[in-house]
Amino acid sequence: MLRTEAKRESESYSASKISTSALRDIARLVGTVFRCNFTVNIRLRFHKRCSGEPTASSYVGFALFALGAFQYSASHAGTPDLQFVEVAEGLNQPVDIQSPADGTNRLFIVERSGVIKILKGGLIFSIPFLDITDRVRDNFVEEGLLGLAFPADFASIGQFYVNYTFGATSLERETRISRFSVRELNSYEADPDSEEVLMSIDQPFSNHNGGQLQFGPDSYLYIGTGDGGSGGDPGNRAQDSSELLGKMLRIDVNGDDFPGDPGKNYAIPPGNPYIGNANVLDEIWALGLRNPWRFSFDRGTGELYIADVGQNNWEEVNRQPAESAGGENYGWRVYEGNNVFNDSLGLGPGALISPVTEYSH
Repeated sequence: MLRTEAKRESESYSASKISTSALRDIARLVGTVFRCNFTVNIRLRFHKRCSGEPTASSYVGFALFALGAFQYSASHAGTPDLQFVEVAEGLNQPVDIQSPADGTNRLFIVERSGVIKILKGGLIFSIPFLDITDRVRDNFVEEGLLGLAFPADFASIGQFYVNYTFGATSLERETRISRFSVRELNSYEADPDSEEVLMSIDQPFSNHNGGQLQFGPDSYLYIGTGDGGSGGDPGNRAQDSSELLGKMLRIDVNGDDFPGDPGKNYAIPPGNPYIGNANVLDEIWALGLRNPWRFSFDRGTGELYIADVGQNNWEEVNRQPAESAGGENYGWRVYEGNNVFNDSLGLGPGALISPVTEYSH
């Protein structure tokens, strides 16, 4: 069962500036606040803007309208036509859903505890696609197995990527970006022992872990990282260009620029904006993010939309044009949305970019 709530708010931004496919993809961002209900009773609160752009808001852990239940009708003068349809049950804290686009009509549902399940033909397979509950740290609500990404050649190579939090002790916390492989001759089961850790990022607190990772139109892997947590970014990590936290990262999973470092198994794309700048890490594509819990590339235009969770007052969606060369600074912690939050240390590198839309709590 799904329960919906429609609410009107004043908003001046024109929906015509965002393409229809982007609207669908923004809906897939699953909201800007991480909340999960258990099993099948998934609660969504949906804000219906007067100008027409839909924004999923708090109390959301999994958006079943990502399966196609969300429909946008341009013929209704900018008013979205919303329909919610139950398509699966028996799920435990699902937080992400992805398709490998391999012609099998499978959808892969990520559960926060560390399990990925397959949905096909209206049925959830009883045998998980992947179970890594033995290594996923999910002690706190924003920890766990948080993201899944399939490369375009998944059907031929059988490899995929996940984003999860790891930590064997209460004081050990890190984000892991890992690659797994499907079992030989069986693309319906992955081998949990096939893990290759590409990247590990220390996490000072339990919250603001980001979670999304996605291959862009350029075939590079984009990774959204939170600012390290607590509240108000006490370490100013989102503006610190020597930190990977509070950033959008871009890496090449098909190379290894760090053969002597077993903890870094990836290459730096040659077009990353800060290569050669000794003061900025090469992995950084953009900075100034608080907790980019979900982001999505517009399948029609290649634009990147980032849903960044706000602090106390403002939620925001940021847009990066398809032709961008990277290097944007989205402002946090100096700005929360378009509003000054803490400018005591000023902005880090990159041109300040205002959100494409914001809304207050």
